[in-house]
Order: sequence, then C-alpha cells, then structure tokens
Amino acid sequence: QEQPVESGGGSVQVGESLRLSCTAPRFADKRCSVLWYRQVAGQQEREWIARINQDDTRSYSGSTEGRFTISTDRAADTVFLDMERLKPEDTAMYTCRTVGAPSCEAWGQGTLVAVSL
Repeated sequence: QEQPVESGGGSVQVGESLRLSCTAPRFADKRCSVLWYRQVAGQQEREWIARINQDDTRSYSGSTEGRFTISTDRAADTVFLDMERLKPEDTAMYTCRTVGAPSCEAWGQGTLVAVSL
C-alpha cells in the first residue's frame, strides 16, 4: 500500500485557521475514500473527524461544529482539511487514512496541530 503523507500542521493561536493536506498517491484511481482523524497526546483513541468519498459525498464528526471542511484535488492526489476558528481543544496529531478496496487501506504518519491562547 502506498502511504498517505500529511502536511500543513503547526502552531497557531485561538481563532486562527489552518489547512492540512493529505497526499495519497493514486487514491482517486483506486477509488479510495479518505478520512481524517485526530489523536490528543496521552489519549489512546483516535477521533474520526471527516470523510470524503469518490462520489464527493462528505461527512463530519459533530465535534467539528461546522468549523472544518474536507475537500479534494484529485488531479494532485490530495485531500485537504480546512480548519477555522481553532480552539485549544483542537490541539492534536491529525492523521489521514485511505479506505475502500484492499489496496486502499493505509494510514499516514500524521501532522501536529497546536492551538494556544
């Protein structure tokens, strides 16, 4: 499986925005769906945040409160997570995952987002 690669994390202040990117080689050709998760330091569970499917349908966790938007540039094999009005509780490692056919199943290494007051 080709591993997705995340980028775009960083340190921001409360209320600011960030765009995360997940580059997943050939995910469109393989008709994979792409999901974003986050994991807070010290917690074992990853929280699912958003999903985009090949038919462009999208779904979000209620915890995003309408502040996050998932989109894609299939020509660039990239899925974006636009995060607005960031809060300290959004601080986490954000990871993308491709799912669908067996050839899709892969996790990225993650990109760290830190939101401070």
